[in-house]
Amino acid sequence: MSERLTATYYVETPLSLSDAAEILAGEQSSGTFVAVPGETEELKAAYAARVESVEELETVSEPSLPGSRSPVRPAHYTRGRITISWPVHNFGTNLPVLISTLQGNLYELAQFSGLKLMDFTPPAGFVRHFRGPAFGVEGTRLLTGVGSSRPIIGTIIKPSVGLSPEQTASVVKQLVEADIDFIKDDELQANSPHSPFDRRLEAVMRVINDHAQKTGKKVMYACNISDELDAMKRHYDRIVELEGTCAMISLNTVGMSAVKHICDRGELAIHGHRNGWGMLNRHPLLGIDFAAYQKLWRLAGVDQIHVNGIANKFWEPDDSVVASIKACRKKLGEQKSICPVISSGQTGLQAPETYRRVATTDLLYLAGGGIAAHPSGHAAGVAALRQAWEAAVAGISLDEYAKTHPELRQSMQKFKKSD
Repeated sequence: MSERLTATYYVETPLSLSDAAEILAGEQSSGTFVAVPGETEELKAAYAARVESVEELETVSEPSLPGSRSPVRPAHYTRGRITISWPVHNFGTNLPVLISTLQGNLYELAQFSGLKLMDFTPPAGFVRHFRGPAFGVEGTRLLTGVGSSRPIIGTIIKPSVGLSPEQTASVVKQLVEADIDFIKDDELQANSPHSPFDRRLEAVMRVINDHAQKTGKKVMYACNISDELDAMKRHYDRIVELEGTCAMISLNTVGMSAVKHICDRGELAIHGHRNGWGMLNRHPLLGIDFAAYQKLWRLAGVDQIHVNGIANKFWEPDDSVVASIKACRKKLGEQKSICPVISSGQTGLQAPETYRRVATTDLLYLAGGGIAAHPSGHAAGVAALRQAWEAAVAGISLDEYAKTHPELRQSMQKFKKSD
C-alpha cells in the first residue's frame, strides 16, 4: 500500500463541514462533479483522497469570499479545519503536481466561501527523495564565517534601482569595509539596461574578492538571477566563475520547476525572496499559510527564505512572523534547516523582542535603512546591529548596553519611536 501525504485546510462553507470535505477530496483526486465510467471502487480505493478529520470551529453570518453556492439559502457559514490525505503514488515525487494536488481547483469550488492550506505532512520516504537545502543555516554560516553566537548581519543595496554597476560596486565597497556579512540585490534589480547583470556582478565581485584577499573575510552577495531559465543558468554559471557564494531568486515569479532546477546544481547558496507573498497569504481564509509554503521550497532546495520581521513595515502581525521563523526551524526528515531571513524595516531595536520570542540566533538579519541611515555611516550601522544582538542574547537592556556602546546609542536615538 502506498504511503499517504496529509494536508490540513482552514475552510468556510455554507454546507455541512463533512459534506464540503468530501467534495474537496473528490475534486482533488479521482472524482468530478458527477460519477463517470471507469471510476470503479477499486480505482477509488487505490487513488481517491480520503477525509481524515473534520473539526468544526465557529459560524458566521456572511461569507468571507464571494461566489459560494448552496442548494438552499444558508442560515450561516461554518468554519473549521479539515484534514485530507492522498496516496503518494498520485503525484510521485513531482513537486509541481504535488502543488496542483494541494492547491489546484479547490480554490474555485463554489461549495467553499473560504479555503486556506495551512500545512502538509509528507511521509518519510517522500522527503528522503529530496536533498533539500544544500547549505541551509549551517552552510550559510560557514560561507559567511559567522559563528553561532549571533545572527548573520546583512543589508539590501539601496536605492533599489537606478544605480549603475559602478555605483553599485561603490555602495558594496562601503558595506564590506563596514564589516557586513551579507549583501543582496533588491528584487527589483536583476538584468536591467541601466545595470546589466554581468557588468554589475563583475564590478561587485571585484570589490568582494579584493576585500577577501586583504582581510580573509568573504562577504556573501546574493545577486538576483531571476529571469527566464536559460538566462538564470547563464547568470548562475557566471557567479560560480567569479567565485561568488550565493544567488537570489524571486520564488513566486520564477516558479517551482525553475527554482528546483537551479537548486539542484548545489554550488551556490540560494536566497529565496518571497515577493508577492501577500497575495498568497494576507486574507485569513484564502491562499496558503507559511508553514506549508516554506516546506515546498525546502523540498526544492532553497537555503534561505524571507519571513518578514518583528514590528515590520508591512501588514503582518508579530505572532505570524514568529510562527514563520519557528516553521523554518522544524526538522523535515534529515534535511538541513532552511535559514529564516528577517527583513522589513529592521533596526537593532527589534533584536531583544525577536530573540525573546524565537530564542535563536540562527537568522539572517537584514537592515537597509537601519544600516545606511545610521548617523555615523555604514560601519557604525553594522556595529550597532551587532551590539543590539549582543545585548539581546546576554539579556541586557538596550538602554543599559547603549551607555558603553556609542554606535548603538546613536542608532537608538535615530530610530526609537516616541511613545
